Amino acid sequence: MIELSNINKTFKIAKRGKGATAALISLFKREYSYVHALDNISFNIAEGEIVGCIGPNGAGKSTTIKVMSGILVPDSGECGILGFTPWRDRREYVRNIGVVFGQRNQLWWDVPIIDSFELLKDIYSVGDADYKRQLALLTETLNLSDFINTPLRQLSLEQRMRAEIAASLLHSPKILFLDEPTIGLDAVSKIAARQFIKTINAEKKGSSLKSMANSSITKK
Repeated sequence: MIELSNINKTFKIAKRGKGATAALISLFKREYSYVHALDNISFNIAEGEIVGCIGPNGAGKSTTIKVMSGILVPDSGECGILGFTPWRDRREYVRNIGVVFGQRNQLWWDVPIIDSFELLKDIYSVGDADYKRQLALLTETLNLSDFINTPLRQLSLEQRMRAEIAASLLHSPKILFLDEPTIGLDAVSKIAARQFIKTINAEKKGSSLKSMANSSITKK
């Protein structure tokens, strides 16, 4: 289902000294540093597996997810997911995946959660019956009923993360990528989030739910 082979990604970062003189010089002579985020990353993940990555900041966890979700194009290497190359077949590919970035919102800040869900329903062309069934499942499993009619900006971080996870699953994706989905959550909420991932994976009996939080892959 997911296969990465010798993926490499290097970022070119402009360097500039301190002060106005250095800024002026940089207009004519710019120096760069290079950050090698991914170095020949290769792994395979089968259907239905839940895989977690753990590692320090800068290990390449988020970069790996962005490559797999089609946001970033690697410098070299191959990535095949569900028969697609994420950055080449993005329009069709994104219909089959859900992505949660712990430090980014995909829901609209000033509107009630349910209104954001309705917009996502239209964006992904989810049928009425499928939407109602999925919304009921997510509302019950993630305990959204108490705040589903509340704007995102009025929710606690823990409530926002539950809503974000639900939003990523409304269109019943085959794969779910999670980048630090429990950031800012207390211990109890983190356990609940992990349990939910197991529950929804069992419910779908075929989704590959992936929590990328590490540069080393651990299959469970």
